Amino acid sequence: MTVSVNGQARRLLNGAALAALAWGAAGAAWAQEQAPQQPDDATAVSEIVVTGSRIQRKDADSVGPVLTLTAEDIKNSGATSIGDLLQKLPSAGVSLNSNGTQGTSYGASSINLRYLGGAEGSGNRVLVLVDGHRWVDGVGQRGFRDFVDLNTMPLGMIEGIEVLKDGASAIYGADAIAGVVNIQTLRDFDGIRLSTRYGSTDRGDGEQFQTIANFGKRFDNGALVFSASYVKDSPILTTDRDLTRVSLVPLTAPGTSPYGLFTLPGLANNAYFGTGAGFASSASPITANGFGSIGAGALADDSFHVASLPGDYFNPLTQGVYTTGPSERYGFYGRYRGDLSDTLSFHAEALFNRRVSDQMFAPVPLDIGGTAGSVRGFSLPVNHAYNPFGTANGAPVANALAFNANQAWRVRKVMSDVGNRDNVQDVKTYRFGAGFDGQVRLFERDWSWGAYGSYARNEMKSSALNGINYDNLFLGLGNPATCAATAGCVPVNLFGPMSAEAADYIRFTTRESNSTEIYDLAFNVTGDLYELPAGPLAVAAGYEYRQNKATDTPDPLVNAPSKYLSSAYAATSSQTRVPTTGQYSLHEAYVELAAPLLRDMPMAQSLDLSLAARYSNYDTVGDATTMKVGLGWRPVEDVLVRGTWSQGFRAPSILELFQGGREVLLQVIDPCNGGAAANPSLPGCAGVPATYHQQNHQTLIPGTTSGNLDLKPETADTYSLGVAIKPHWVPGLSLTVDWYEITIQDAIASQSAAQIMNLCAVRGDPYCSLITRDASTGAVLNLVQGAQNLNEIRTSGVDATARYEFSTSVGRFAAMVDVSYLSEFATVSPDPAGGPAIVDDRAGKGDRSRSTYPHWKGQTSLRWSDGPWNALWRGRYIGDSTDVVNPVKDAKTDAVFYQDLEAGYRFDRYDTTITVGINNLFDVMPPASYANAPINFDMYTYDVRGRSAYVRLGFQF
Repeated sequence: MTVSVNGQARRLLNGAALAALAWGAAGAAWAQEQAPQQPDDATAVSEIVVTGSRIQRKDADSVGPVLTLTAEDIKNSGATSIGDLLQKLPSAGVSLNSNGTQGTSYGASSINLRYLGGAEGSGNRVLVLVDGHRWVDGVGQRGFRDFVDLNTMPLGMIEGIEVLKDGASAIYGADAIAGVVNIQTLRDFDGIRLSTRYGSTDRGDGEQFQTIANFGKRFDNGALVFSASYVKDSPILTTDRDLTRVSLVPLTAPGTSPYGLFTLPGLANNAYFGTGAGFASSASPITANGFGSIGAGALADDSFHVASLPGDYFNPLTQGVYTTGPSERYGFYGRYRGDLSDTLSFHAEALFNRRVSDQMFAPVPLDIGGTAGSVRGFSLPVNHAYNPFGTANGAPVANALAFNANQAWRVRKVMSDVGNRDNVQDVKTYRFGAGFDGQVRLFERDWSWGAYGSYARNEMKSSALNGINYDNLFLGLGNPATCAATAGCVPVNLFGPMSAEAADYIRFTTRESNSTEIYDLAFNVTGDLYELPAGPLAVAAGYEYRQNKATDTPDPLVNAPSKYLSSAYAATSSQTRVPTTGQYSLHEAYVELAAPLLRDMPMAQSLDLSLAARYSNYDTVGDATTMKVGLGWRPVEDVLVRGTWSQGFRAPSILELFQGGREVLLQVIDPCNGGAAANPSLPGCAGVPATYHQQNHQTLIPGTTSGNLDLKPETADTYSLGVAIKPHWVPGLSLTVDWYEITIQDAIASQSAAQIMNLCAVRGDPYCSLITRDASTGAVLNLVQGAQNLNEIRTSGVDATARYEFSTSVGRFAAMVDVSYLSEFATVSPDPAGGPAIVDDRAGKGDRSRSTYPHWKGQTSLRWSDGPWNALWRGRYIGDSTDVVNPVKDAKTDAVFYQDLEAGYRFDRYDTTITVGINNLFDVMPPASYANAPINFDMYTYDVRGRSAYVRLGFQF
């Protein structure tokens, strides 16, 4: 769709909305003079509240593009989590649904509609509700989140899901820019429902087990439901998939290994040790021949050789140990409803959920030395017990070598003796809510009202195991007398196998915690205000008060400076960050109108107008008012033409405002690879030495990110125009096509590491001032990111869905095709250098890590049932995209098509169902992506499990 067509559609929608507003005002004035009309009870249709509106209505189609997933849909989806299910929607972008080591989900799960979430699919522009009410924000391994973690919701409590792919800030408040996901909880029922599922890949890994037990009891004046859920996911190792076993970025020089990589001044041309020129120099580091004993005295050098490829190739597993990490969670949900009278009821609910998850990394890649290495200031005395070239190993005093803090000696070593690093999360969620629902008659009309209050808390205690305590390492490598006089000190051997006591002495475990809280009070009322010529004018109004809090408490030792090294270095190998505490509160009020303008007229079977306005007042950024206008026109009964214009509003989150500076690892391909000599046209590469080659373990670069107290709210304009067709001459067939365009002004975002690196390379300063490189090697030492208000984000596209249900002599069939086309996703950033704005359109591209934006995505299914038998075929398509230009593969990420099969049978006894299925029938692996090295695929878009099978049992008493 071209820009001119988009503009024409926008002008048409604006004109229609203005005309409808005028028409609605005239109709309202006429209706005020008429006697109110009561609905005919004999022909009344039950009214519902659908996501996208607070008004009870009969026609859900008039609300907008709402996707409804029932309990049966969820059960038959093949997904083991709500996040996994929602991620398969064509309108969903990259989302945090992989617990792999290379990701940043840390066991959490998000939904990112329209790709509009924050960094790496955080989902902070999607509003997630539960029964129309707010949910508490998530927590993370290294600080709290600003989006809802879907894994804090026990599976058994979920009865259905509604997804509104449209802006709804005027209805629900902030965060609803990309859309709304409303989780519907278990409703009243009598009996016991049990289900269990077990699955595994055909490689015997990635086992998944889940079980749900629901109990329901209706009383004369109330009902009680209770649910218990348990889910356990086993890991998949990167070494067990060809795609993830080795990074696509090739080694161009010997890499760090458990044998070590040593630069030791004084060894080159050393007559006593008999070494040649360049031996153990920075250009020719040496490595141990093996883990055997080191020769004594003059024979020590025989235990080492100059490292070279291919003989000294080592896979450092910088892609991590898990492509999918283990996770275990269980939860309980209970709800009580009691009727206090014919017109008043009370309900209360409580929830507890716990998740334990972890991500395993390769051991610490140590890089220390005197005036060289990443952490400097160490020394290795001549008389140290494990100095292979010192007196303790038989070298005479006159010939022994010491390596002092003022020398450019360097040790790089994978610390396998200390063990694999392991990040472990223990997350607990508590939620309590209660409310009243009632009916009241005012102005001779019936009104429904509801008052609700809730409190929820997420809390995480996390550990990062098997780091390095640099202070203890300094003592263990330092003066033997000092070590002997220090309680607990053990001499450390970096040139051979390390004792268990030494490994314990330098091993460090990071322990930290963070939490989020929400207090929410809401009151809503809805009813018919008066009669218009075409029907009643319905209204909903309400008030909400909300307070959000968050606290992040890092390990104090991690943030402490080293006692013995320069104050520039921390005491441990863990990433530092500043403690964070923040909160905000707000008051909101809204009103929504649904006005029928025409009924049963030529070329106007119906014409309905919906209007909404919301006022929000934050104690952090002030107030704002948002509006929404929607129009639904049925020229004939079979066709609905619908369109909306809405304003969006999102205040900066606690994370974006208050987050303290923290160290991060950023995945990025360096455009200055090969130095200035290889990139003469890139001014930002000036000064980078020609010897610099980004190795496969260097695609993760260190960075620093922080919040920004000067952030302004972001605003948005959303336009949508669509048609829904249900031809009466083809019963069971429905077709919908919806175009959308969303523009976010003053968008709150951080420029990605790839953007900063590329802008530095192409434009130089001021972008290069955000990057610190090692002057001698060219390696990136730090990249600074920070939240800021960009100019805007623009996205547009088309969604289309076709559904057809029909019966035959061999059973009933239901077919579905759901397709999304991403036309544009452009980020417009100001140029600090004063030039024109920088426009970065990502549609169709996948040349950045964990950020794949294919033009086309879709899913399809065919379901068959006949008596107790049923079967299902599913397909999911992800279109091709670009990859970064690279030396090992073409600059393209191929399209993929996943297919699943499922079959089931229902027994009469205990309403028992048994279902068997195969996901990814043809074992399709994700397309290889150089931009996503070292894991080699976008884990937030694709599935690396491969073919897997499962069996599911269900019982109902």
